[in-house]
Amino acid sequence: MQIELTLLAAEDADYIARDLGFLLHKHPEHLHERETAAGKVSIFYPEVGDRRTTAVLYLDIDPIGLVRGKNRESDGLLAQYVNDRPYVANSFLSVAISKSFGQSMSGRSKEKQNLADRDLPFEIRVTPVAVAGGSKMIDELFAPLGYSVSFEVLSEDTVRGIYDIRMSGNLPLKSVLNHLYVLVPVLDNAKHYWIDVEEIDKLLAKGEGWLTDHPAKEIIARRALKNRRALASKALARLADGSEEDDVSEERAERKSAPEDALEKPIRLHDLRLDTVADVLKSNNVASVLDLGCGEGKLIGRLLKERGFDRIVGVDPSIRTLEKAARLLRLDQAGDALRERLSLQMGSLTYGDRRWKNFDAATLVEVIEHIDPPRLSSLELSLFGDARPRLVVITTPNREYNALFEAMPRDTFRHPDHRFEWTRAEFEVWAVRVAREHGYAVTCQPLGPEDESHGGPSQMAVFTYAAQIEVAA
Repeated sequence: MQIELTLLAAEDADYIARDLGFLLHKHPEHLHERETAAGKVSIFYPEVGDRRTTAVLYLDIDPIGLVRGKNRESDGLLAQYVNDRPYVANSFLSVAISKSFGQSMSGRSKEKQNLADRDLPFEIRVTPVAVAGGSKMIDELFAPLGYSVSFEVLSEDTVRGIYDIRMSGNLPLKSVLNHLYVLVPVLDNAKHYWIDVEEIDKLLAKGEGWLTDHPAKEIIARRALKNRRALASKALARLADGSEEDDVSEERAERKSAPEDALEKPIRLHDLRLDTVADVLKSNNVASVLDLGCGEGKLIGRLLKERGFDRIVGVDPSIRTLEKAARLLRLDQAGDALRERLSLQMGSLTYGDRRWKNFDAATLVEVIEHIDPPRLSSLELSLFGDARPRLVVITTPNREYNALFEAMPRDTFRHPDHRFEWTRAEFEVWAVRVAREHGYAVTCQPLGPEDESHGGPSQMAVFTYAAQIEVAA
């Protein structure tokens, strides 16, 4: 897939079309390449002139890489290899835009800020692009934003028609890129990655200034959020009450999405959990750790400071969270030794993954309560049945303790994304059943200061594979 961006300049204009290189932060005389999870992205300029300059972002999707490490039972390997995704993977192209033009999407230009801030005449071509809903969807999404739209039908033999789309309009480059980032996957009505509540923040941030008044905003929200009705409703509610602007701030968004941290901060429970889990791993002579739902990498950071942890892999379904973890762990500055020791992977926690095998231990620190209860059985099978590490450490809130948080309303959870919170008895029943069904022994214990009636604020289960117990005996 590719996107062609052409900047036009009239003879009497106070800029030249070659300035597109400054706006995109990509020199027109160079070939710019980078690897992504989906394949190689190349940026080049087939046409450079004072009146007309064109930049092309070309995404060469690697279909082998897309299925490498997938569970053989998920879709069937043949179905994963033989499909149209390498040619019409709209959301892969969206990610490539973000990776390649991040500064331009934010509206920054060191040399030409005056041009970055103003409307400019652009021609845009996106091809081949999948569209679910027919050609009328193209007009419904882009025409209200000020684009003149035309297209060529390349194929109508699939569920999603394949199109060559051409547009023109006078807009800031920032707007063009953010429109494409949001709407190209919306055209396809599919995304290649798992989404959660953080995707709402991403949608509102990229839709700032235009999504609120878009006549198709309900369709955009629903499709952008993978047709998850609850997430789409939240996004539309935030658009309606005007909270969009505040939520663009990453710092504020994190504060709003982390009431659990605020509740537990007085007892430093988060640090206690991480320290306890790290101690359990050390006392069991663990050398390789799979941190499922690794978040920003706080447990990983602790493990990296210790000797003996030779291989650490963090897995999280959120691209944005993994990017933040990489920054906090300073992977961009890492040497070869650290890169061999640590890696971060995007993945769903409820689908089997061959990359999870052959680890000494797996950890899920405050993770399972974010999983819908009907999908817990999938996690159990993929982790305990398939990956089968010799040690599994799981922590989760103790619902009984919520009564002691004075600032917490009754009948609510500590975090708005929690799907459930277990009492001590419920957690133990679940843990014992899972251990029995998959050949593990398990012990449960409280975490944090214990209350005589309500127990500890959090709780931990340590699963040990029965074969390891027999060998030790």
